[in-house]
Amino acid sequence: MSEMKEMIIESASKMFEKYSTKEAVNESEKGVWAGDLWNSLAENGMLTVAVPEELGGSGGDYDDALSILRLAGKYSAPIPLAETYMANWLLAKFDIPVGNDILTVAYEKNMQPFQFNKDGEGFVVTGKAKNVPWARYADKLIVLGETSDGTIFSLLDLKDAQINQGKNMAGEARDEVIFDHVFVNDPVNRFIGRDDFEKTVLYSGALTKSVLMAGALEKILEVTINHTNERNQFGRPLHRFQAIQHHIAHLAGESASAGLAASYAVDSFEKDPFSKEIALAKIRVNEAAGKGNPIAHQVLAAIGFTYEHTLHHSTRRLWSWRDEFGTESEWEEVVTDELLNLDKDGLWSLITGVENYSKEVEVK
Repeated sequence: MSEMKEMIIESASKMFEKYSTKEAVNESEKGVWAGDLWNSLAENGMLTVAVPEELGGSGGDYDDALSILRLAGKYSAPIPLAETYMANWLLAKFDIPVGNDILTVAYEKNMQPFQFNKDGEGFVVTGKAKNVPWARYADKLIVLGETSDGTIFSLLDLKDAQINQGKNMAGEARDEVIFDHVFVNDPVNRFIGRDDFEKTVLYSGALTKSVLMAGALEKILEVTINHTNERNQFGRPLHRFQAIQHHIAHLAGESASAGLAASYAVDSFEKDPFSKEIALAKIRVNEAAGKGNPIAHQVLAAIGFTYEHTLHHSTRRLWSWRDEFGTESEWEEVVTDELLNLDKDGLWSLITGVENYSKEVEVK
């Protein structure tokens, strides 16, 4: 780990510890915006990491940004940091300047594009998006749109949108956004193929969710270990019981596997934003969540289900994020399609990432 990355992680950790507290997370479920956390990250340039400085970003690379995001998952940060990163990276790809706006992205499988009808210097926009993360707090929203000249993605100001509030299992805002013949003056638009947009958002969404989930799994392991060290039963700490040790070892293995899978996906993202490592990471991290959550709740027993405890902050997010940007079965279909379309002798390279340079030897 570089010295710069260590400084980023140390600074971000302090901010999350200070502003993403148990009280802040609970209050967010009641509709209170975590403004102190967002403003602190903005003041320290952590919202625009991996965006070039000439476009208004903080510089750095994807690994830096996703290290911050992993901490956000660990501390159950109630802000759209993942969505803002995704939006900023897409804008930067098209050389569009970014800032510290609260951004989110409309993405739903088979969602119909918004309709953009030219009207003078602007467009009349009509469309509806469901399950938009944090829309009620966001300044702007990226959507896929259709114009008379072709398919675009557009950055829309949400001040004129109708927003119907909803939430996921974790209590995070997942809202319905409606633009009903809203005139938008000179919106930020760029032409893009529908398949390109959907694939870009799907893969970057799967990557960010995998990283968030890896952080949350770290947290439930930490909570579980602390609990078994502090609680006594039959005159000795819980961690001294063999059955508890077995559970902790299993949970530690799932957390480590998820973290490693997410790290491989992060490493591959800059070279190939549609790499198989992202698909495999979402599969493995989802599986780890499915196995890790029951273990943590079983070890903590009844106390782990209470609202007063913090375990549910992580476990409910893991259950929610598991279904976002692709379930295990959906990503397994993607990997299967890649396997079925491999060139001859391509399996070894797919599994290992090592090119097969072997040649057939002629037998005389």
